[in-house]
Amino acid sequence: MDCTREVVVVTGFGPFRQYVVNPSWEAAKGLKMLGLGVSIEVYIKEIPVCYAKSQQVLDDIWQKMNPKVVIHLGIAPGTKGITLEQTGKNHCYKDRDVCGLYPGNHCCIEGGPERLDSIVDMRFLSKQLKTMGFDVIYSRDAGRYLCDFVYYYSLYHGRGKAALIHVPATGSLSGSDRLVSQLQTIIQVLLQQLGTVLDMRDAQRKKKIHENSSDIH
Repeated sequence: MDCTREVVVVTGFGPFRQYVVNPSWEAAKGLKMLGLGVSIEVYIKEIPVCYAKSQQVLDDIWQKMNPKVVIHLGIAPGTKGITLEQTGKNHCYKDRDVCGLYPGNHCCIEGGPERLDSIVDMRFLSKQLKTMGFDVIYSRDAGRYLCDFVYYYSLYHGRGKAALIHVPATGSLSGSDRLVSQLQTIIQVLLQQLGTVLDMRDAQRKKKIHENSSDIH
């Protein structure tokens, strides 16, 4: 791992149902090849469509890789465009995964908040991207299946430094070089916004430390 470059992890999902080749994982592999810029080290991880196994992959990412952000790619059957998800939800996971299981109490994290939002303002991002000519959709409902589950888990352990982008499962955009190119630009714009948010947080933290130090003296 190159310590001089910021780490961004991009995930896609493995096979499930009729999707033997999952377009989200194909897109993640395409992004690895295309890259996100010279200052970004891109790592990709395939997440099994299994609640328990997905948590193991995410624990490995957050505990060992120290990413600036984790970008989760998932598929949204029936849609034709790219969807930016703001919120992950903690409860009501009743659909079984590829292992035939669902989480205990249909819950992602016992005692966790009902909802968690990304620190990336997806509504603002979608408006910004539309001015650039991108046909993107803003959403607060990620579907209460593995995408939603994984998103919530990452938001919880990454303190909001995660994003979920749904891509079409079929159609002209699905699995195409055009999709990967669009995702590259979308994520680059997302990273610019994230950098601003993190810089503001750091400035506020330093200000608070300075004020506390002044109070002591």
